[in-house]
Amino acid sequence: MREVSKSFGTVQALRGFALSVQGGEFVTVVGPSGCGKSTLFNIVAGLDEPDDGGILRFKDRGCHARELLGRVSFMPQRDLLLPWRNVIDNAILANEIEGASRRDARARALAMLPEFGLAGFEKQYPHQLSGGMRQRVALMRTFLFERELMLLDEPFGALDALTRTMMQRWLLDVWQRHRRTILFITHDVDEAIFLGDRVLVMTARPGAVKLARQVDLPRPRTPDLVTAPEFVALKREILDAIEEEAMKSFIASTGA
Repeated sequence: MREVSKSFGTVQALRGFALSVQGGEFVTVVGPSGCGKSTLFNIVAGLDEPDDGGILRFKDRGCHARELLGRVSFMPQRDLLLPWRNVIDNAILANEIEGASRRDARARALAMLPEFGLAGFEKQYPHQLSGGMRQRVALMRTFLFERELMLLDEPFGALDALTRTMMQRWLLDVWQRHRRTILFITHDVDEAIFLGDRVLVMTARPGAVKLARQVDLPRPRTPDLVTAPEFVALKREILDAIEEEAMKSFIASTGA
């Protein structure tokens, strides 16, 4: 993405946004509320076209955003599981919509259940699952929709702190086995650093890249990493950048 902007009437959500993501990279995105993170994802998912003048390239070819629709897997903030479908049938929904054989899709999903910590739960319905398990079903559905680029929009935001920490470690294990390319939105700076190869901090609206930092911390990541001096120093730099942009948003909203 180069010089990508997006306006909605008089509101400019993005201006001059630039980002390049390599295959297999895990990039996390943080920033103040309303900075255009979700607009960014909607463009990459093919749901919104950017304003004229921006450049999008996918697999070394120029494209319109609409050409990305169906070529990128996208998990929004809510799990969006269908209450009348059990775990296995929720997991294969995208494959069914694409026209895959229901029997073949179910067989693939059943084989993947242990990897996602869902073995033995294939016949359970969403209301019978914990929040963490519902998110695992939604992530399994996203992985089964086999696309090289995955967009994850705050998938753990509604979980309690302990469950969230467990889910982060689990996601890294799954990612390291499959090596999909991931763009991950979060408001949690610890989460952004712990998961990412690279952390992007967005400016206040209109959103652009304020800061991009490589996370040069060893993998696999262990829980004690969050107290390491290198982690704490990077967290401080990122928090300072976010606080500066959040203050700009606050001043703009109050007219101070």
